[in-house]
Amino acid sequence: MAAQFRPRDSDLWKRICADEYMKCAVIECYESFKLVLNLVVVGENEKRIIGIIIKEIEANIAKNTFLANFRMSALPVLCKKFVELVSTLKERDASKFDNVVLLLQDMLEVITRDMMVNEIKELAEFGHGNKDLVPRRQLFAGTGTKPAIVFPPPISAQWEEQIKRLYLLLTVKESAMDVPTNLEARRRISFFTNSLFMEMPRAPRVRKMLSFSVMTPYYSEETVYSRNDLDLENEDGVSIIFYLQKIFPDEWDNFMERIDCKKETEVWGNEENVLQLRHWASLRGQTLCRTVRGMMYYRKALKLQAFLDMASESEILEGYKAIADPAEEEKKSQRSLSSQLEAIADMKFTYVATCQIYGNQKQSGDRHATDILNLMVHYPGLRVAYIDEVEERDGEKVQKVFYSVLVKALDNHDQEIYRIKLPGPAKLGEGKPENQNHAIIFTRGEALQTIDMNQDNYLEEALKMRNLLEEFNENHGIRPPTILGVREHIFTGSVSSLAWFMSNQETSFVTIGQRVLANPLKVRFHYGHPDVFDRIFHITRGGISKASCGINLSEDIFAVFQVSTQL
Repeated sequence: MAAQFRPRDSDLWKRICADEYMKCAVIECYESFKLVLNLVVVGENEKRIIGIIIKEIEANIAKNTFLANFRMSALPVLCKKFVELVSTLKERDASKFDNVVLLLQDMLEVITRDMMVNEIKELAEFGHGNKDLVPRRQLFAGTGTKPAIVFPPPISAQWEEQIKRLYLLLTVKESAMDVPTNLEARRRISFFTNSLFMEMPRAPRVRKMLSFSVMTPYYSEETVYSRNDLDLENEDGVSIIFYLQKIFPDEWDNFMERIDCKKETEVWGNEENVLQLRHWASLRGQTLCRTVRGMMYYRKALKLQAFLDMASESEILEGYKAIADPAEEEKKSQRSLSSQLEAIADMKFTYVATCQIYGNQKQSGDRHATDILNLMVHYPGLRVAYIDEVEERDGEKVQKVFYSVLVKALDNHDQEIYRIKLPGPAKLGEGKPENQNHAIIFTRGEALQTIDMNQDNYLEEALKMRNLLEEFNENHGIRPPTILGVREHIFTGSVSSLAWFMSNQETSFVTIGQRVLANPLKVRFHYGHPDVFDRIFHITRGGISKASCGINLSEDIFAVFQVSTQL
């Protein structure tokens, strides 16, 4: 745009400012341009020349005479050279030292000879006026004892992040064709951006938000696919891994690139690669691993938002990654920002997986118990609730006693947190509601979200949880709300034609139909997963579901029955 622009400086700046993102990108690229030159160039004469040029540019910008004194037709050439320089700096290949010198010399020539209209006297003294044909000496080349540039530059997490961001800003293309090839990525991006335009309450600071818990009932479903599961062929000769490779070809290519393997045989020959393959496949199936990963995005989102609330300017410049992964000494300090972020996330969010038979699985050596323990180790915020059957002697009699137990991971083992004695066996009614009701006492906070095993979550959606919870504080009529209905996305559509049909009807049944029943009809009586409940209200009125054996199809509908009759 600037290369073909002829009118005044103010008109060009007005067009740039018409798009707020364009304005921010231009300013950031210019400041990053100066930062890169300041870090790479160390020669005294070279620094003086760069300082003179930048001073001249900023003086013309201040006087609104930049377009009059600089030819913008050469700007694309300068931009191309700078992109090459940034790319070389990003690669950090020491053998390309001479390339960096040539690029800096070319950039200087473009500015002084092609762009500047008037000669600057100070530059003429260095042999770089726009009328001098031969410079007095090669700038940026340096000597053996006095280098003019530092390459590769000193590495730091902040530098790596900034140089990657600058390269992205300079190389991004404004084209409608530049969209992700992955259909799921398109769906998530489009849904998230569209959802930002809806009316929703303003999000409070993380410290002031309502605390909440998430609960997932689990019995004996698949946790993480085993090696045999992936390689086992069905009657048609198709294995799970073969099917996933055909359904997700681009994601399979990305996975192979991440583990640095060219052929599938290389994956099976390395135990670490096999473990990563098991997790890759499990995150694309209906497994507990996938659900836990999705729900733990809530904790990650809260830590990120708390960082933006609490961090100083210097810490924000340093970056979230540097704060979230501190040194060992800093981790031990309770006053460090990373420790505060962990504490706030723990106070505001709790995730309980109600693995009803986890105790029996441990005793029998079931691999599912090992997989659940590995999940707790990988996600320190995950808690597992299960029913423990213990034989105790009462006089001469030996009787079974039942306990509700909550455990967490500590030093690669599960550690008991609470143990509550039950009056008898918990499995009297339907399995799923009994599973939920025995574990609801281990949840914390003002709100409770129930999640099924066929549900997932995404980081971008987790960022909106503060806004959603504020609905409990909004005025919706005579009484405050006790249940928030939440849209559901079924991810199992790629499993079969029937699953595809069922996932498509979700838009009608769970979204459109339920909204009409809720407003204007005011008769919506189907509540369940992934709705958010007023935890205090429901835990004092018998729980969120009823376990009547064999007489009801939907156990969660009783939550709204008791809301309607007891409010």
